[in-house]
Amino acid sequence: MDELELLKKDWKKDNNTYPKVSYNDIYKMILKRSSSIVKWIFIISLLEFIFWLVISFALKDSKSMERYNSYDADYVIIPLTVFGYIILAYFFVMFFKNYRTISVTDSAKKLMENILKTRQTVKRYVAFNLLYLILSVVIVLFVEFDQDQELINLANSAAASGETFKFYTIFTLTVLVLLVAVILTLLLFYWLVYGILLRSLNKNYKELKKLDL
Repeated sequence: MDELELLKKDWKKDNNTYPKVSYNDIYKMILKRSSSIVKWIFIISLLEFIFWLVISFALKDSKSMERYNSYDADYVIIPLTVFGYIILAYFFVMFFKNYRTISVTDSAKKLMENILKTRQTVKRYVAFNLLYLILSVVIVLFVEFDQDQELINLANSAAASGETFKFYTIFTLTVLVLLVAVILTLLLFYWLVYGILLRSLNKNYKELKKLDL
């Protein structure tokens, strides 16, 4: 049984065996726990960003990246990258703002509202990452078919032999399978990490509702 449960149990006792625990004590415990959870959401989002940044630098000198960098695709890649960084910066600011706001919340009703806002921010953050991944894959494929001579030759060969439909079907299915695998992996990660934190935050929300606000 955690500290909050012990406080709640003591609060409901009618005997004088223990000092009476006030509503305020329980609220402060929920506030402290909620603040800690939101702080970890902020920290983990930063660590996730750093992880992908390290991966991108590690793959910078790979053959596939060198080949892709040789394409004339800055007109689309740079805006896409800048857009991604701006949106991520927005979410980092929101996570930090949620943490600061919850830390100084002085009423149970306001704390409940802030918990709901934090949950919505996390959900939007996860949705953005997945949509950004899909958009990036579509743009990369567009550039590949436009400038990758090897891929263009394969498409032309398929067209010459009357197998255009077969070529694009196999290619599309392969990309979709890989994309779905990556998305499922990310969803599993988000479910294990952010999901656990959100469930704890949701538990705090329910505890607040039980305090007869």
